[in-house]
Amino acid sequence: MRIKTKAVRAALLLAGAGAVLTPGMALAQKDKKGAAADAAPKVQLSDGFRKAALPAQTALQAKNWVEAEPLVAAAEAAVKTDDDKFYAQQFRLQLADGTLVQRANGDANVYAQGEATLIGPLDALIANPKLPQDTRSRFLFKRGQIEYGAKRYKEAIAFYDRAREAGYNDPNLALNIAQARADGGDLVGSAAAIRTAIDAEKAAGRKPPLEWYRYARAKVAQAKLNAQVNDWSLLMVKDYPTAKHWREAVLLYGFNGAASPQLDKRAKIDLWRLLRANKALADQGDYVEYAEDLGDVGLGAEAKAVIDEGRAAGKIPAASGPANMVYSEAQKQIASDGPLDALAKRAQAAPAGGPAAATGDLALGTGNYARAIELYKLALTKGGVKVDEVNSHLAMAQALSGDKAGAKTTFALVKTPPRSDIAAYWVTWLDQAGPTEPGNAAE
Repeated sequence: MRIKTKAVRAALLLAGAGAVLTPGMALAQKDKKGAAADAAPKVQLSDGFRKAALPAQTALQAKNWVEAEPLVAAAEAAVKTDDDKFYAQQFRLQLADGTLVQRANGDANVYAQGEATLIGPLDALIANPKLPQDTRSRFLFKRGQIEYGAKRYKEAIAFYDRAREAGYNDPNLALNIAQARADGGDLVGSAAAIRTAIDAEKAAGRKPPLEWYRYARAKVAQAKLNAQVNDWSLLMVKDYPTAKHWREAVLLYGFNGAASPQLDKRAKIDLWRLLRANKALADQGDYVEYAEDLGDVGLGAEAKAVIDEGRAAGKIPAASGPANMVYSEAQKQIASDGPLDALAKRAQAAPAGGPAAATGDLALGTGNYARAIELYKLALTKGGVKVDEVNSHLAMAQALSGDKAGAKTTFALVKTPPRSDIAAYWVTWLDQAGPTEPGNAAE
């Protein structure tokens, strides 16, 4: 999808260009006397040019382009001074633009196809030191647009950069740079230009459009820069923290994106847990897939809780065959596990931390966060466990119990991808709002 920007036609940029130094006043200045002459702009026009320029200006103002053509040429031939040259250049640009507008007759495509006729007049004025800086910046931007339309992306970017250096500050400038970089093959530079535009919008007190975030994320994804894809997803949910956008970001990272094959089932469960915690599970498919994953790793109690929650929310019909099958298997697992207290005692007696970590997972899934925290800490003390995984689960238990500060401290201990990526998503959620009350993630 292309970024939608304001359609800026040359005629809009050139509006008033002929009055940059009030040519009408300058052309008539010879007849002024006294104080009026002293107050008028100090413009040095030769007599010959003034005589040739007046009829040219009259024809241009009347938009009589056919009549104006030989008159503008005559004025150009009469140039003697720098000011003569400046006014003649303005006339030529007005004539080129007006002729093109007339030929296009409202057809934007026809106008765009003929914009090459503006290049010479624009370049001449851009190079003229008499052109005011704000007008020069607009003309540079327009030159960038012409080059972009001709698919000369490197040249377009150069003009856009010059426009920015000259003070052109319309937000569409950064977007045009981003588009030109992307079409020229610089996907990373394109995303960087979008970030510049986002920062500028925020600095101006405006909220950047959601489309910008998705555009930049798509470009870095196209470049296979998975870490930057993650960064853009996190930035999007920070600025647009809705359940829909959370689900979009998490599913792209953990289930549909390039990182998905690197995640084992337990890692994906931790993403499901995040979606559940921020109420971003969307439909029966989400609830059932989440519960199936839980059942596959032996977390029947949590699988049952997820199905119960989906039913209570009206997302899972009572007659759902897949959900009922998962629910039945979850009940069998719960019966097989036995009481949590008995499992915790066995974990205490075990020489290594594996049983404590596994029992902590059961406690986490039933919403018994205090017991889960205790068991995860025991597992880390005993050792023999996947430290990043256990720290991740400890931090989740802390987060869902309402201990946001403790959770963020523990998540900071998780250093290795993909676990560190998952931790970043959880921390982003905690920074936004986190649990509204202890224990809200599981009943």
